[in-house]
Amino acid sequence: MEQKRPRSREKNVTSGGNGVHKRGDGLGSGKVGGQDYSGKKSSGSGAKRAVAGGGGGMALLLLIFMLIKGGVGGLIGGNQETPDTSGHSANSATKVDDTVAKGSREKRTQILGNNQDKITIMVYMCGTDLESKYKMASSDIEEMKSATLGKNIDIIIYTGGCSEWKSNGISSSVNQIYQIKDGQLVNLVSNDGAKSMTDPKTLSEFIKYCNSNFPANRNELILWDHGGGSVSGYGYDEKYKSSGSMNLGGISQALRDGGVTFDFIGFDACLMATAENAFMLDDYADYLIASEETEPGIGWYYTDWLSKLGNNTSMPTVEIGKNIIDDFVVRCDQKCRGQKTTLSIIDLAEFANTVPDKLNNFAKSVSNKIVSQDYQSISDARYKTREFAQSSKIDQIDLVNFAENVGTPESKELSKVLQNAVKYNRTSSSITNAYGVSIYFPYQRTSYVDSACNIYNNIGMNSEYSNCIRQFAKIETSGQVANSGNNNSPFSFLFDNTINDIFIYPSENIDVIGSLVNSFIKNPYAKNIDYMDDNSISQESANEYISQNFFDSSNLVWEQADDGSYFMSLPENQWKLVHKIDLNMFYDDGNGYIDLGLDNIYSFDENGNLIPDTDRNWLAINNQPVAYYHTDTIENGDNYTITGYVPAMLNGDRVNLILVFDNENPNGYIAGASTDYVNNETDTVPKSLTEINVGDRLDFLCDFYSYNGEFQDSYYLSEPLTVSEEMTISNVDVGDGEVKLMYRFTDIYNQEYWSETITK
Repeated sequence: MEQKRPRSREKNVTSGGNGVHKRGDGLGSGKVGGQDYSGKKSSGSGAKRAVAGGGGGMALLLLIFMLIKGGVGGLIGGNQETPDTSGHSANSATKVDDTVAKGSREKRTQILGNNQDKITIMVYMCGTDLESKYKMASSDIEEMKSATLGKNIDIIIYTGGCSEWKSNGISSSVNQIYQIKDGQLVNLVSNDGAKSMTDPKTLSEFIKYCNSNFPANRNELILWDHGGGSVSGYGYDEKYKSSGSMNLGGISQALRDGGVTFDFIGFDACLMATAENAFMLDDYADYLIASEETEPGIGWYYTDWLSKLGNNTSMPTVEIGKNIIDDFVVRCDQKCRGQKTTLSIIDLAEFANTVPDKLNNFAKSVSNKIVSQDYQSISDARYKTREFAQSSKIDQIDLVNFAENVGTPESKELSKVLQNAVKYNRTSSSITNAYGVSIYFPYQRTSYVDSACNIYNNIGMNSEYSNCIRQFAKIETSGQVANSGNNNSPFSFLFDNTINDIFIYPSENIDVIGSLVNSFIKNPYAKNIDYMDDNSISQESANEYISQNFFDSSNLVWEQADDGSYFMSLPENQWKLVHKIDLNMFYDDGNGYIDLGLDNIYSFDENGNLIPDTDRNWLAINNQPVAYYHTDTIENGDNYTITGYVPAMLNGDRVNLILVFDNENPNGYIAGASTDYVNNETDTVPKSLTEINVGDRLDFLCDFYSYNGEFQDSYYLSEPLTVSEEMTISNVDVGDGEVKLMYRFTDIYNQEYWSETITK
């Protein structure tokens, strides 16, 4: 049966534009496109073959050095197609599920009823750059002030973590405590010291303060800031950048030391609706309210759900969650068109009761497939699964969608209990296959696997899940190492480098794979690879599997038809190993190469051959060419959503513009922008900006390489652009300079290969 080919984006070609050109001096900001070509130069056409015992020793050592420098496990992948096999829609929730599975513990919070309940809502608000740049925290405080609270609700806000608060009176030098009272922001503690908001002790002391001064029978905790999910956890303190985030172990410590059990713990932050977070929080709360995806910048909308709660403080917690979720999703759909929005409420008592055994059984079924030489089915399932914050490469995926893609009997059991534990889940219309709870599973990069397993151990998760992700990472990394000498850089064809006189076909000799992997493991520069020591799957077995499922990049050559047009023919057994295809274009401006990015533009003929796009045009905004990077394609039947980003400066701040192409908008639109951290200041993910506004200034950015393949600097690309009412996305002619076109293929090991170059 013929392998299904990846979907291409539709082009809308327009005239005009002033061609591709960089301007000004280099910005000194590092790479803006997220591509790491350094240390990954490899063979071009006519390269030599190096085999074990055949004079390839120096080649192996050189390859390992380049591989370490380039960074195994940090490569770009993405979602391509995610069929919804469950028979239901992830965004169709209309009512809450108030049932609880038999055997679940009693809720720790006892609701008195008849509007007699006293509620303290603790808001831990780390303002960070979300406030100093965009006033997001102040906006949410205003929404809280506008709520009608009544006499039985106290909202207590802890402020800090921000270099400049936009609200008058809130200090940027010390942490403070405020109360929302009678529509006003009342200062309770004017100086709580200058403390890091990601220090667990700061959070625990705030909890103790609230419990002592505002005792209640219903306590709620909302953590406001950036979120990084299972591995990175919560928070980014703008004033104490070196303190890092508060991981799940740190959150657990803070809650344990705080000594309060909560009705619900909510994260007005990105990516915190994870299985790992739910397992950890069970000791401290009855419900978790959080988002699987990156939150739009406006965050939760507080006024309405707080007013409803003020009118009935005995409202069931799942109803509170439904109100929060509905207000959030509706508001985001109104204000943030196209941005992916998710929010769910999870019953932690039921989750802890029903999910662990089913997750362990599922993990065992995944392990069994990997050990029995069926890594590809797991890799394909992982690739097709809804992934969150994909451009950040944090490897968080929807657990229900993944389980259903894996398709074992254990998967179906896990899917069922997960959906039962999620009492209400709603998403925006722009996102599918998001069922309310995510989990970490490596694919984009394996460097987090050891950290994740350590966190699992700290929060008491069973070892079965750790085992399966370690096994997956071991095969993936081994596959990347084995393929590391085969066309994994475009520069092998752009430049004439003598270092590239190496070509390796591990499929011809398993010993080659063994030599490569052993050298990689023993290399003193290799870090975060403890998972390679996993003994549940032997390295010999891994090597044998890779030799039998090896993507042969020697096929990535262009043939020409009689009319001069190009095409590429791959055997079907090679197509099945391909996850993703992207067009990579470099523009020669006379001094070097401008990297214009990656776009999923191509077609296939009736014989299944790849037909390249050679029309010398590239994606543009208002007819100005931009560097564009495709991140993911989601298909659900005939419906699709293609997402990518454009690096830019928005009113002087570094951002990525988020572009969306879908059935209703095949020509695309700008869905918003997200902050891009230049110096890796935090592993957590910021809320996206809600929108760009008419009159804003955009300066597009690009990466620039010398003719010998060295990254030079990032530059402004094209001319400044003032945001107008109509922002059009199209393809325009790139200008008179020579262009180099090639295609990047990504295989089941998330390894990248480039085709031969077409010069136009």
